Amino acid sequence: MRHVKTGLHTFMAFPAFLLFALFFLWPLAQGIGMSLTDWDGIRAPSFVGLQNFFSFFKDSRALGDIKTTLLFTLGSAPLLNLVGLGYALLMDGEFHGKGLARVIIYLPAIISPLIMGYIWYFLLQPDRGFVSQAMMQWGFSRGLGDWMNEYWLEMLVLILVNVWQYAGMTMVIYLAGLQGIPQELYESAKMDGAGYSSRFRYVTLPLLIPSIRINVVTNIIGSLSVFDIIMSLTDGGPGYATESLGIYIMRMCYGSKTGYSTAVAMIMFFIILVPVVISMRLTQERE
Repeated sequence: MRHVKTGLHTFMAFPAFLLFALFFLWPLAQGIGMSLTDWDGIRAPSFVGLQNFFSFFKDSRALGDIKTTLLFTLGSAPLLNLVGLGYALLMDGEFHGKGLARVIIYLPAIISPLIMGYIWYFLLQPDRGFVSQAMMQWGFSRGLGDWMNEYWLEMLVLILVNVWQYAGMTMVIYLAGLQGIPQELYESAKMDGAGYSSRFRYVTLPLLIPSIRINVVTNIIGSLSVFDIIMSLTDGGPGYATESLGIYIMRMCYGSKTGYSTAVAMIMFFIILVPVVISMRLTQERE
């Protein structure tokens, strides 16, 4: 009977494994093979071994893109979780207009990040943007100033715009976790004399671990693979200062370096995989 159940489970899991192999393992194997060639997208590829990987780590532009991508992630992912959790705690309460407030907070997340980036660009454009014009009308002589020539200011704007757009999505996941916590636990904690901070630390946070895991993983993946918001706001400039690894891959691919860009995509895959695995292990241990 035990062997029959094992066989049945294997049979039921086979369609899922087939889809996983078809849409993940097979493209991954093809990508690994392509990354070892000098294919330009047109002519027949030639095997070059690990040359593409060596070339990547010798390219100062590529290393700068890794730095920009990691800095963006270190700023964006924690802020998304903190702001999203703050929104969720506010929206979990009872007040008039709560439904409308939730819609307003979540609404930016359903808009294309490319379109959202262009909207913010027209708002924040130095001198000619709406914000600069409004500030000059209020007596500020320089408006926003030329923030697009300051690396750290550009990174700050990119992070804040990304957090503003996607904090609502993080909020929804945290809100679902909060609403799944039995109210009896809070009532018991109150009877034991626990204040709000103690209830949050010993009741809310431990029971939010599944939601925290989902948000941490998705925010790390989304931040490390950032593309649209940078393309629309700064186009990776000035020069290549704010270019992300995703933009670098796209430009190398359209620059007739398909084999090389695939190698960079493999490197990016492992850059994303490492923090995701670490965060999942940490949250599992906490749970």
